[in-house]
Amino acid sequence: MAAWRCSGRTNTELIQNLYKGHLITSSRVRDAMSSVDRAHYAPHSPYEDSPQGIGFSATISAPHMHASAAESLLGFMPENKGARVLDVGCGSGYLTHVLANVVCGGDGTGDGKVVGIDHIKGLTDMSLKNMRKSEEGRRLLDSGKVEFVTGDGRKGYAAAGPYDAIHVGAAALELHQELVDQLKSPGRMFIPVEDKGGWGSQWIWVVDKDENGKVKKEKTMGVRYVPLTDAPKT
Repeated sequence: MAAWRCSGRTNTELIQNLYKGHLITSSRVRDAMSSVDRAHYAPHSPYEDSPQGIGFSATISAPHMHASAAESLLGFMPENKGARVLDVGCGSGYLTHVLANVVCGGDGTGDGKVVGIDHIKGLTDMSLKNMRKSEEGRRLLDSGKVEFVTGDGRKGYAAAGPYDAIHVGAAALELHQELVDQLKSPGRMFIPVEDKGGWGSQWIWVVDKDENGKVKKEKTMGVRYVPLTDAPKT
């Protein structure tokens, strides 16, 4: 099923369509996304399978890209075993919430921690406000299992690391070594990177660090993300 066909009239229908289209393949990702209403994070046409503006020159990625990221990182996010996850460029907070459901279980009471970081305070404030729209989100925040930080995500957030999984939600100009350094052994990062070959293209790179600290990088699919840049000057 093509990604554009996965749009739904409700959150439930959207997730069902992603699952039927094999863009979601695991029950853990399906359940984690099902319990987070995208309308809390993407107020304009929330159940459409396309990226949308959220202000501050930022976007929320299309649901199929969030599904792809969660599926790619899933093997490094064991449920209820204290997994740590970093969501760089957290935007409106949607995927941060989804990833917290993945590592903390369906009721959000299990072990695990997810940090969402963005360089724009307006977005981290938005993420907090959005998560508080649901009982589940409030529980994750109040328990400290989700934390939002304003800072330069290109440098990661070493204070809460190292991380089993790192997701980057904006296109980096390069594969930032500080992020690679903050991966556990083993650990995985899902990151869109500008193609140095030119033509304005971007690719998802999956970066794996094995138990011995050896790093393997794989270029997977072409994408289009907003750039991972400096915070706008005020």
